[in-house]
Amino acid sequence: MRMQRADFGFFHRLRVRWAETDPQGIVFNGHYLTYFDVAITEYWRALGIPYPSTVERFGLDLFVVKATVEYHAPAHYDDELDIGVRVGRIGNSSMQFVLGIFREEAHLISGEVIYVAAHPQTRQPQTVPQAMRQLLGH
Repeated sequence: MRMQRADFGFFHRLRVRWAETDPQGIVFNGHYLTYFDVAITEYWRALGIPYPSTVERFGLDLFVVKATVEYHAPAHYDDELDIGVRVGRIGNSSMQFVLGIFREEAHLISGEVIYVAAHPQTRQPQTVPQAMRQLLGH
């Protein structure tokens, strides 16, 4: 799915490191999931609840159940990338984060990460609390 920077209200910037590239200087595909994770972590921090505060504040933990990456164009060594994050949908116990990776205006990568809210010890699904929905704008 093609995206534009305007589709996102939050961005986290990072610079591609040499260790994340193949011999041609192109980012190895698996690193994009790490970029997504870093950006989502910074999104939570920007909301004022850095992990693991989520567990303490809402009495739940979040577990990834699905992650997808769509490759449109490669990122290269030393590129500055902006990773856009937004909440796409919140279900009963799940929440979808939509992500886009940009180099300036060029859209390189699309993705989604779906988390399930669960009890920290039993890992049984829990309803996403209303206070968390409000914090996320849903």
